[in-house]
Amino acid sequence: METVMILGAGPLQLPAIRKTKELGLKVVVCDYDPNAVGFSYADEPCLISTIDQEAVLEKAKIIKPDYVITSTSDAPVRTAAYVSEKLGLPSDLSYENAICATVKSAMRDRLKKHQIPIPQYFSCGNFSEFVNAVRVFDDVCIIKPSDSAASRGVMQIKSKSEDSQLREYYHQCVANSRNHVVMVEEFMTGPEVSVESFIENGKVTIIAITDKLVTPLPYFVELGHSEQSNLPLDIKERIELVTKQAIKAIGIVNGVSHTELKVTSDGVKIVEIAARLGGDYITSRLVPLSTGVDMVGNSILLALHKQIDIEKKFDRGSAIRFICAQEGMIKKIYIPEEAYRERGVEEIKLYSHEGDRVHALKSSNDRIGHIITTGKDSREAVFIAEKILKNIRITIG
Repeated sequence: METVMILGAGPLQLPAIRKTKELGLKVVVCDYDPNAVGFSYADEPCLISTIDQEAVLEKAKIIKPDYVITSTSDAPVRTAAYVSEKLGLPSDLSYENAICATVKSAMRDRLKKHQIPIPQYFSCGNFSEFVNAVRVFDDVCIIKPSDSAASRGVMQIKSKSEDSQLREYYHQCVANSRNHVVMVEEFMTGPEVSVESFIENGKVTIIAITDKLVTPLPYFVELGHSEQSNLPLDIKERIELVTKQAIKAIGIVNGVSHTELKVTSDGVKIVEIAARLGGDYITSRLVPLSTGVDMVGNSILLALHKQIDIEKKFDRGSAIRFICAQEGMIKKIYIPEEAYRERGVEEIKLYSHEGDRVHALKSSNDRIGHIITTGKDSREAVFIAEKILKNIRITIG
């Protein structure tokens, strides 16, 4: 029996763990959280951080897996590539390319080298470099940790802010960056989308283009997604072209990609590109609901070099809207009983409950639940989700 080591056992990794089990393979799962939900499905749970490359490598030497993979998290992509290279295991993404797919400074440099449209950017290793970079922009700019995820530390700031304020922004941002590098980038305006793709022997197949909804500035927390995109056809064609160019530049030959782009007045530009499945239930729920394509299952098959089926079965709409609340202690959550029976409602799920403390909405981890819906198209799915969302009442004490 082949053994697969999966890096990550959280809720978003669970579909991949289940699918691997369904294929009749032995599943070894690594996660730093002893209460990770995926451990209960594993043949062998390993309490190891997925970003601790050496610890995962030493465990892999003992277990001798046939494959080391991950699903929806950025940092474990590097670990999987590192361990696979060290042990000579099958891997379709080199460690060097894995860095370019997960570390924003390396990503920007690689995309710039290949002349892929991206925002103007600076990689800052200290506060002095940070200030000089911020002052380049006339009005506002974006700062983000070079090596992080879930929108942690990402914000829009005024370029003419006082040095004392900039120092506060810098320390807040660098605290979220594992490599202690802060990115300063041009603020791009326009619709934002993500593109979910399969890459097989260098051939890219676009499965879905997803419209995004994010918080008001200065933060960039994603509040919802919907498929398929409602942008004009010519814009979607340009999005697909730039996505394919970026995937080639990063060096993804076999695997999946989650690419985020903005449609600006200067054209389509890459926000970020990842060599993994999209999170936020995009690939695990929205894509199957809108296209009939099992992205999670096929990504596992592709990683194991087995035959995949990514032909679209139908064309419908799907959407997710996240439930959020003001900062404080949750005293009561009211969801109308009829909401669960509403036509088109696939799931209503809470991450936080009465008695839990809610933080200000600065990252994806501050959301407290979600609603997933379907419809004849994305507009109908969004309408249903937002109708339910308006009727949810959260009392904060």
